[in-house]
Amino acid sequence: MNMRKIGFQMSLLMGATLSFFLSLTGLLVARKFTPIAWLISFSISFVISLIISLVIPMKKVNDSVNKKLNLQPGKLGSRCMESFISDLIFTPIITFAMVFMAYKKATAHGAKIPFAGMFIESLLICFVVGFVLIFIFMPVFMKIVLKKNGIGGPGAMPGPKPEQKDE
Repeated sequence: MNMRKIGFQMSLLMGATLSFFLSLTGLLVARKFTPIAWLISFSISFVISLIISLVIPMKKVNDSVNKKLNLQPGKLGSRCMESFISDLIFTPIITFAMVFMAYKKATAHGAKIPFAGMFIESLLICFVVGFVLIFIFMPVFMKIVLKKNGIGGPGAMPGPKPEQKDE
């Protein structure tokens, strides 16, 4: 089994999902939604999320934190921690890039707005949205990717069968 392949597929799915919704959220919060602005925002944030995914091995990071905190994989506490860690890594970087891009565009048109205020408000909203998205979609996508790669579900390699009890 190629774990890199699974990791890359997860990165594509999670990157596309986070980029889609965080771009939409940011533009709606700013009340500046246009399809072109969303497409540009989505594209840039998707590329950023893929770069982050290539640089940071999320599985290793999550496994290490779970081990240090004695959390069992798949349990609620573990899922919350994994979502929180992913959110801490991805959301601030993506949000910073999107807010910076919006700030530059607004100030080029003469707006006098503080960058810090724009960034903090957007970060708080996107952080909550990002956590919820990661918490919901990460296990769903993991099941899909594992099934696609022959781990679990139909088409998977058969494993040992559980013992049956005679009654």
